[in-house]
Amino acid sequence: MTSTVRRMLEGKPDVYSIGPRATVLEALALMAEKNIGALLVLEHDALVGIFSERDYARKVVLLGRASKDTQVGDVMTSPVVCVGADDTAEQCMALMTDHRFRHLPVLAAGRVVGVISIGDVVRAVISEQADTISHLVRYIGSGS
Repeated sequence: MTSTVRRMLEGKPDVYSIGPRATVLEALALMAEKNIGALLVLEHDALVGIFSERDYARKVVLLGRASKDTQVGDVMTSPVVCVGADDTAEQCMALMTDHRFRHLPVLAAGRVVGVISIGDVVRAVISEQADTISHLVRYIGSGS
């Protein structure tokens, strides 16, 4: 049994987003309030980027920019790599590893329906491995 993005999204909270003209300070405040590491950047309900803690560290702090004067659209990551609801945990893990990011927006019919994090993917993979081990233990124990 392979874990899908659809399954990883079950029970996840709302998707949090911000507009590209919002300030980095506003984005950081929302991220702190919601205890999340990234925000989707939406303009007229269209995904135009993603803003993460890494974007803040590398494109604001290290460059000496002011959070209250910098717009999210100036430092967000774009274009955004996305996945679909039927993609597998393994496919997500490969994307995240290859591109070195920790959040993947999920699209269905061109609209954002969720976001999965590296933590969601790792939990899904561990759960799959535990299920496989359990099946193997039962198989071996049955003498077949």
